[in-house]
This record gives sequence, structure tokens and C-alpha cells, in this order.
Amino acid sequence: MNKIAAIAGAVVLLAGGYYLGTANQPEPTVIKVPAAPKAEFASDGAAEVIAASGAFSVRAWETPTSGQVIIVKDGESIQDAVAKAEPGTLIKVMPGTYKETVYIDKDNITLSGVIEQGRYPVMEGEGVRNDAVLYSGNGVTVENLYITHYKGNAIMGQAGNNFIIRNNYIVDTGVYGIFPQLGKNGIVAHNIISGIEDAAIYVGMSDNVDVVYNQVFESVAGIEIENSRAALVEGNYVYNNTGGILAFITPGLPIKTCSDVIIRNNFVVNNNHENFAIPGSLVSNIPSGTGMLIMACDDVVVEQNIVTGNDSVGILFTDFSLATSASVDPDSEPNPNRPKILNNIMQDNGNNPAPLVRAFLATKLETRGPDVADTVGMDDGCILNPERFRTIGLDKYSECAFSDTKNVLTYTLPEPVAPRTEESNMDSGKLAYYGVCAGCHAYNSRMIGPPTQIIQALYMDNPEGIAAYAAKPVKKRDDYPEMPPQGHLDEETRLAAAKFMLKLSK
Repeated sequence: MNKIAAIAGAVVLLAGGYYLGTANQPEPTVIKVPAAPKAEFASDGAAEVIAASGAFSVRAWETPTSGQVIIVKDGESIQDAVAKAEPGTLIKVMPGTYKETVYIDKDNITLSGVIEQGRYPVMEGEGVRNDAVLYSGNGVTVENLYITHYKGNAIMGQAGNNFIIRNNYIVDTGVYGIFPQLGKNGIVAHNIISGIEDAAIYVGMSDNVDVVYNQVFESVAGIEIENSRAALVEGNYVYNNTGGILAFITPGLPIKTCSDVIIRNNFVVNNNHENFAIPGSLVSNIPSGTGMLIMACDDVVVEQNIVTGNDSVGILFTDFSLATSASVDPDSEPNPNRPKILNNIMQDNGNNPAPLVRAFLATKLETRGPDVADTVGMDDGCILNPERFRTIGLDKYSECAFSDTKNVLTYTLPEPVAPRTEESNMDSGKLAYYGVCAGCHAYNSRMIGPPTQIIQALYMDNPEGIAAYAAKPVKKRDDYPEMPPQGHLDEETRLAAAKFMLKLSK
């Protein structure tokens, strides 16, 4: 009987303890699920492109061809093949080593390397040539090349539209890896790029460009979207750069805006490389350890990225104050308007901030860098699930009205666009300045080359001097690199560009 009583007592005590224990537990947090799904993504600046993308009218990833095929073998010249080609020609480059610069000024040319058992056609700059491939033609495709040891660019577009740059392996090509300048309706995809002292992929003053499925590493900037509109940056592996993905305005360029950029589904990991940019250049201001940097670019959407291990900050929204080498441009609005941060994974960022970021953190009484920071404190931004992240400067952000951008498949256009000369009514001088000169020179800010204002002061009423120097430049100043030669442009075009440059006032 005593045993039964003891057992009964123990049961009572256990039950009482359980009751008291559960009674003292806090109530579970209840998160209400929205009664209705969120709206579709929309942006006034890219409304027509979004509508076309949602209709599943996607640009083809092929260049129209005429049926002509030219085969270039090891020991032969790629440029000779371009000279013989008619518009629409497929130029197949066999494995071997090619020590030259190739300039494509014809439309619908496909320059395609042939890879045999891992052997590429190698374009070798030997540390003396500036550019590997330049193109100004429309509908140009450059693919399957291994490019290395150039001083300026691996592949640069000079106002060529409807371009495709894909499947290239680029190592140590100087200032830029892939650089479409003043291009529209382009694709940069499946490239591997490293060892670049400015940007591995640099989309400059362009529209409707998809930068997708690339691997970029060990460069100052992984991917840059500069003074461009309607750009999709998706599915890229961006690691061990100084800064991972950038979208910004460079003051003083002839195109003054940056807007409608979607950055989604990227791996932005451990971008902690030392900054080895040319001193005084705009990218020399990038703090090491920056995952993403959005400076003065409007309507940027950051969605479903994995942003981890970036020592200064995961994502940084800021104004021109970061760019200490840039001058004020009254025609460029300096703030990152309407930023949108959707669902992302951010972890282990900000563990060892660079001095510039530490100085900002000190004003906030913080020592560790955040996952997301807005140094301006914009009041027109939005974010989903802010409680998941460590943030600074997002107090005025609201909840985003949409949860994804899945209605945008691409920012490219379904049909080829007209050449820039027809589309923008540009004469040869303006086109050459926008498409070539503005790749190195801004009006009143330092880029790779000196500001246009300095060139105006040096040459004044001497456009012929500028045109001659552009054809065969020589290094004149220790604080600037040697300028790239533009001898592939005819004398008339160089002179027209020089005259246009001397007339600029902003």
C-alpha cells in the first residue's frame, strides 16, 4: 500500500512540475501570413521591358549568320580573317597562340574559339598589347577564347549593340576583363575572369544587358554596372574581390543616370581581397570586404542572393561621399533612390571592417560591419524580413509591396535594336567620344585617364593634336597609366571625337 501511495505521489509531483514548467513558458510567437499575395514587381523606368519579358518573348542567344565560315589555324592571323569576312560570317579559331589585337567593325560577326580536349585558342598580350578584342559592329559574338596578359581590356565593346560575350576564360588583362561600353541589348554569360585591376565585368553607359552565370574573382571589382539602365545581374559566383557587385554613377560621364538594376540569385562570398586599383581611380575607393556597393544608382532590387563572409559590409547603399576622387556633377542625382531588398541570405559579414567603413561605424557607435547599411538613410526604400539581418540606416524603410521579380526573365529585348548612330542620332564625333573616350575620361572626375577638363586645357584649339595622340599615345605622367591606342579608328573619326571633346562643358 505504501508503495502504491509513493508512486501516486510521484505522479502527482511530476504532473504538477510539468504544469508549473509549461505555465511559466512564454507564449509562442505567432506570425500572421498575409491574406493576399503581394503584387508583381514593377518599375516605371523599365515598364516596357518588364512587360515584354513577362510575355516570354526572350532574346535569342545566337547571332544571325550568312553561311560563310572562315577557319583560322595556329600561326595565322585572326585580324586577317576579320578583314576578309562579310557581315554574318562565322570565324572559327583553332587551338593555338595568337599574339595580336583584333578589331571587329562589321555586323553579325561571330568570333568563336574551338576547344579541343581542353586546349583553347589563346590570345596572348605578352604584357605589351593593350586590347585583345575590340568591336564596334552590331550583333557581334565573342566566345570560347582564353585571353591573358593584355594591359587594357580582354574584350571591349565600343558602341556595338546586340552583343553576346560568353564562355571565355580571361586572366590578367589589365584594367578590365569584359567591358561593353555604350552597348544596348547584350548578354555577358558563362565567363571566368580573374586578376583585373579595375572590374572583371564592367557594363558602362549601356542599356538592356544581362550579366549571368559568370565566375569572377581576385579582381578589384567583380561586376560593375556603371551609368547604365535595365541590367540583370543573376546567377554569378563572385568571390575574393575587393568589392563583389557594384551598381553606381560615375560623375562627369555624358550619360548621367543609373537605374533599374536587378541583382538576384548570386553567390557573393568572401570579397576581402586587397584593393590594388590604380591610385586615384574611382574603384580605388572601394573598401576591401564589400559584398555589394550601390552608389547613387536608383531602383536597384537585391533578391535571393547568398552574401557571406565579406569583412566590411554585406550590402552598402551610399551616395557620392564614398568616392573621394569624384567631383560633383549637378546633372547626376547623388542618392540611391528607391532601394529594394527582398529575401536574401546574409551571414558572417562585417567581422573586420576596412578603415573607411570603421569610420562610418564609429559615427553609429558600432564596431562590427552590418549585413546591410544605408549611409544616406533613404526614406523611399523597402525591405522584407528586416529582423533577419543586422542593419544600419534602414529605419525609414517600409515593407516591400512585392516579394520577387520572377515576372522579369531578362532585361534584354526580344528583337535586335538599331545601331547607336540611327537610334540616338549621333554623329561620328559624339559616338566615338561616348563609345570610346568616355571609357577612360569623365568631364571633371578622374577615371583611368585624366579628366576631360585637363585635356581641354592642354590642347585648347588643337583637336589635331588629340587625334594624333589617340592613335599612338605615350605615357606622360607617373600618376596615370599609359592610355590605350585608338589607331584602329580612322583619322576622320578621331578628329571628330577630339573636336567634340573640346566643346564639352559638362
